[in-house]
Amino acid sequence: MNRLFKPQAPALTSFRELKTLVENRSTFSLNHCELSIFETYQRSERVSLRFDDLVFTAMLRGKKVMHLFGQNGFDYLPGESVIVPEREEMVIDFPDATLQNPTQCIALAIDSQKIKETVDLLNEKYAKAETNDTWQLNLAQFHLKNSGELSSTVDRLVSVSRENNAAKDIFANLTLQELLVRLMQTQARTLIFDNYLKYLNTHRFAYVVGYIKEHLAENLTIEKLSDLACMSKPHFFRSFKREFGVSPIEYIIRERLRLAKKYLSEPTINVTEACFRVGFNNVNYFCTLFKKYEGSTPNYYKKLVMGLG
Repeated sequence: MNRLFKPQAPALTSFRELKTLVENRSTFSLNHCELSIFETYQRSERVSLRFDDLVFTAMLRGKKVMHLFGQNGFDYLPGESVIVPEREEMVIDFPDATLQNPTQCIALAIDSQKIKETVDLLNEKYAKAETNDTWQLNLAQFHLKNSGELSSTVDRLVSVSRENNAAKDIFANLTLQELLVRLMQTQARTLIFDNYLKYLNTHRFAYVVGYIKEHLAENLTIEKLSDLACMSKPHFFRSFKREFGVSPIEYIIRERLRLAKKYLSEPTINVTEACFRVGFNNVNYFCTLFKKYEGSTPNYYKKLVMGLG
């Protein structure tokens, strides 16, 4: 084990307790990080743990209740991640863990120098659209719902960590760097996409997001959106995708499908009407995109939400 995973002295007793509750802990040490996979098989409360370095955690299975920064606990579920600063105490409850239904999560302790190198590279080579905005890990956004891209990168890093070849550290280093970028993009999406009203007058992409949400049923072109952002078409497209990890076109599609699901939940609105209401002009294309992003056809989704599936 390298230096990256070392509980602090005040937490040693709690760490030994954790070891009795975790029946399986796999650890993979790499050049710039250490990955631990924990499986917990027994209900427990107030388990304390600290890391020397900033740690990225992701829930894979089951449920935890996390207590951080002296605040009330919050549910921590699969598909979510939590960032914990170095030396910050995590107090964890495992309310549902059993031998038959263990709780499983990963903890990735990351070398601070690697984080700094990645952030510095982005700020030097790929400046954000707003001059007063910089790439950084925002520790105020410590509890996130993972994007598909972030989840996929986590899966690949776990897979690379388990490999046994001479190039393992090279692959892991590249994947770790991608993970950090995806994490910052996910934070940016949460900040701007979910809170755009707060930044309408200070962030050009927040203004664009607001316009998209207000005009989903209309013909939204890159020309129009880039004009709103006061940017050239190529620069707007590249900058938007770089900052958020999705292109403007993909964001529009996802927003239209999100609204379509709301319409499909209403008994009086059929698939064709939902399609046109959200700005698609071809039902077959709408159905293809719905199946791609949502995993089912609009008809099947409607039957499920109506209790007919």
